[in-house]
Amino acid sequence: MKHLITATALTLFALASGATLAQSMQPAPSAASAYPVAPAAGLYQAFGEEAGIRSLMDDFVVRLKADSRIGDQFADTNLTNLAKSLSDQLCQLSGGPCVYKGPDMKTAHADRDTTRAQFNALVEVLQQSMDARGIPFTRQKQMLALLAPMHRDVITVR
Repeated sequence: MKHLITATALTLFALASGATLAQSMQPAPSAASAYPVAPAAGLYQAFGEEAGIRSLMDDFVVRLKADSRIGDQFADTNLTNLAKSLSDQLCQLSGGPCVYKGPDMKTAHADRDTTRAQFNALVEVLQQSMDARGIPFTRQKQMLALLAPMHRDVITVR
């Protein structure tokens, strides 16, 4: 139930244009996020720094590919490369020293037919991985808040 509520909340959060987002905007966007938002203090450390984030993403991509709702989207994906790219992205977003050098989300997902249901499934799988790693729910929500605005560029089927 927590996952469904959070996936829905994530979508609603991403759709909102509140003052908090506007106040936390940084001057220049990076490829890591289409809508840069300052991370919560200590988020990078709460995720176990680089090693913890990489472990999380290694677990996540395996779960993602195995998930019946979205796994087919990753059938031909090199999971090692995906985990590395996602690790760099989350590390940077969480305030770590990593630099995400991949494409922006709009470019990366332009040729994929990704629905809102698939996006929500991906969020649920990410939460499963975070739960399995013992990441506190408050910290999960903080990371999801950084990722939420990307839904605009990831969902390509309206």
